[in-house]
Amino acid sequence: MKPLEGKLALITGSGRGIGKAIALKLASQGCDIIVNYFRRREGAEQTCEELRQMGVNADLIKANVGDPAKIDEMFDTIAEKYGHLDIFISNAASGVGRPIMEIDSKAWDWTLDINAKAMLLCSQRAAGLMEGRKGKIVAISSLGSKFVWPTYAAVGVSKAALEAVTRYLAIEFAAKDISVNAVSASAVETEALKFYIKEGLVKEMSQTTPVGRMVTPEDVANAVAFLVSEEAYMIRGQTVIIDGGTSIALVAPLMEKSEGK
Repeated sequence: MKPLEGKLALITGSGRGIGKAIALKLASQGCDIIVNYFRRREGAEQTCEELRQMGVNADLIKANVGDPAKIDEMFDTIAEKYGHLDIFISNAASGVGRPIMEIDSKAWDWTLDINAKAMLLCSQRAAGLMEGRKGKIVAISSLGSKFVWPTYAAVGVSKAALEAVTRYLAIEFAAKDISVNAVSASAVETEALKFYIKEGLVKEMSQTTPVGRMVTPEDVANAVAFLVSEEAYMIRGQTVIIDGGTSIALVAPLMEKSEGK
């Protein structure tokens, strides 16, 4: 029997990129998947077909997780059709890539709603479907929550909020026997990356990563699969960094400077 056989997972923004990689990884362990998407139905349908070919059940739900009403509709559908949920992955992300002085209230609200508030609202609804099932919740963050990247201010702040929400949920949900954690990745090789980071920075990060390559969606998916496993039961409220050592390497030049090297 596969480790996640009989489990049901909702993964937001799972029609492509990191979300799709997570869906495929969990499916390989026997998990049934609900694929959430907002704009690109064709890609989401293709993901569902790939999942079904792996021998698991795959469902498709369109919902803009930046809209609380659509979140409620999505969870109402899940409750009516399945009556339960075992795993929730808050992966859907969006944002506006602008210098901080060019961010207006509309861009700010859009980014925070999808990247942070959705985690809170979806987790509240997911918890009600996880009662007695040792539920698992994982949020997908980025190193922009701690490090400053050009034009990444709104997204970086939203990811910092996401990680804070993760910590608070982890403590309050512990009594419900629901584990909550986050995975934070450096720049990941996906189509969405170009919307957030200038091309020159991506090339630089690839060259300076200690392991010699950028993080892939599969790297993130592997970490998520561990966090939703029973082996990770005592890991709560943590943000696991997947970056090939990049964040540690960034500190080295500062240490050398302070030591007069």
